[in-house]
Amino acid sequence: MNGRIPVNVLTGFLGSGKTTLLNRLLRDPLFNNCAVLINEFGAIGIDHHLVDRVEGDTVLLQSGCICCTIRGDLATAMRDLYERRERGEVPAFERLVIETTGLADPVPVLSTVMYDRVLQHHFRVGNVVTTVDAVNGAANMIEYAECRKQAAVADRLVVTKCDIADRALWPALVEALTLVNPGAPIVALDPSRLDAHALLGADMLDLESKSPAVTHWLQAPAVRNYLSIGTKVIDPSAPTVHRDIEAFALDLPSTLDWTVFSVWLSLLLHAHGERILRVKGLLNVEGADTPVVVHGVQQLVHPPTHLERWPSQDRNSRLVMIVRGLVPQRIQDSLNHCLQTC
Repeated sequence: MNGRIPVNVLTGFLGSGKTTLLNRLLRDPLFNNCAVLINEFGAIGIDHHLVDRVEGDTVLLQSGCICCTIRGDLATAMRDLYERRERGEVPAFERLVIETTGLADPVPVLSTVMYDRVLQHHFRVGNVVTTVDAVNGAANMIEYAECRKQAAVADRLVVTKCDIADRALWPALVEALTLVNPGAPIVALDPSRLDAHALLGADMLDLESKSPAVTHWLQAPAVRNYLSIGTKVIDPSAPTVHRDIEAFALDLPSTLDWTVFSVWLSLLLHAHGERILRVKGLLNVEGADTPVVVHGVQQLVHPPTHLERWPSQDRNSRLVMIVRGLVPQRIQDSLNHCLQTC
């Protein structure tokens, strides 16, 4: 990754346990050389870890991590932190974690990392980790668009408060998360153990960790058309549900002409980018011996990468999309038309 520092985004709805998870991650030796950008120290509850206040809104933790408060523009905060790293004013951190507020859209954060002309030379996107409350998560997914979008853009979904939640609600929550984001692994957070590397260590652009992720996309269960809370089944046509996000897999030919496909995807994102929350695909491209991975968040599409090998004997192309307010069949029809006429 050309020596650029990975940036992990930690997001989740109000009260979903981001603070607790971040505190546990900061205690893990894997993240001794980690920097954290948060909105305010009071909300994160790290005072008992402080060793020294380095400067202004920056503190150094016992673990060696650096924590800074975001005051105003995120890009400015990241540039300032990197410049201080280069001057030796703060430890030479090797990873940056950005924690969003409970109602935040994580996409602008990713956009800042990818497209700021200065930052893109020093940082790269790691992955998006979204916390979901096991007690209220299923209900929040139905009620709040912010909660659904945070889940939809996640690379890993971490379910918190499992120890106090009614186990009868667990199937409804898993179903709700699978409906919105069938490609993201769902991890039940163990209150006594934490696999920090599984959550943040394997980045979504890390080729060494890509094959298992692609396998998960391929094995994503079929999307069901209802949500349930406990024993109550929610009618998706009911206006109170706000079923605005849908995940589906496109039907693709076994091999693809890369030029035609990339033109189609570019036109689609240009026309509907804000409503296409995620794009993940494993493609068998004509003339390529190994599979090509495409990965995007809204209009932010990462450069395609090649895997070293196919994750299974299946060589068919597969593309999973998560959209908001779009008809999947119309997207399928547009791709079919482009493949036939271009």
